[in-house]
Amino acid sequence: MSFSIEFEDGITNGASWYPIYGGMQDWNYIHGGCFELTLEISDNKWPRASELPTIWEYNRKSMLNLVASLVKTGVHGRIFSLDQGKPLPGLVVVKGINYTVKAHQAYADYHRLLEPGKIYEVTASSPGYKPKTTTVWLGENAVTADFILIPEASYGGKLLRSSCDCSYGQPLLLTRFFTETNNGITFALVVVVAFLFFLLQKRVRSNLWKQRQSSRRSTTV
Repeated sequence: MSFSIEFEDGITNGASWYPIYGGMQDWNYIHGGCFELTLEISDNKWPRASELPTIWEYNRKSMLNLVASLVKTGVHGRIFSLDQGKPLPGLVVVKGINYTVKAHQAYADYHRLLEPGKIYEVTASSPGYKPKTTTVWLGENAVTADFILIPEASYGGKLLRSSCDCSYGQPLLLTRFFTETNNGITFALVVVVAFLFFLLQKRVRSNLWKQRQSSRRSTTV
């Protein structure tokens, strides 16, 4: 197909070729939250069943490399809450593009494929939290943008940091806030551990003293 006379380098935009409505492209993009890519790997649209294993082996590595290469471009990251540090299944929107990316329900990770060499304004939001926006310059490599959202209830007369807490290619550092109850439990555990260590040390010293006495007795002529 790369030598096709009709399509330059074997590539075409599906909508400019012929439009269809209600197909897999629409379902994947609108309901599945993913992009549709159709690969025409043979001039014969209906090859024989006996030819399928050979076609698969010819294209297997390149197809797997294509999927693996998607994480090397675009904007990726996670969304967290400031108060508890828990993942938030929020939404990510790029300014100027009428499409919303949904973060994972459990891990809150999102992945947005974008054209490299441009500057994008990325906004993350979640119900009950104040949205945050950051500007991303996307080069040839992928960019990691993690968001920490502030609960709307935290704005009751308190001055909080409003800048976007985003990291690019660096692990996200979360600060956990412990209540007085947790501090009390931690202190009690420290006391118990220290007491057990004291008893263990005392027992070890006693055993060493007994061994020395036994050794002396055994070597006495």
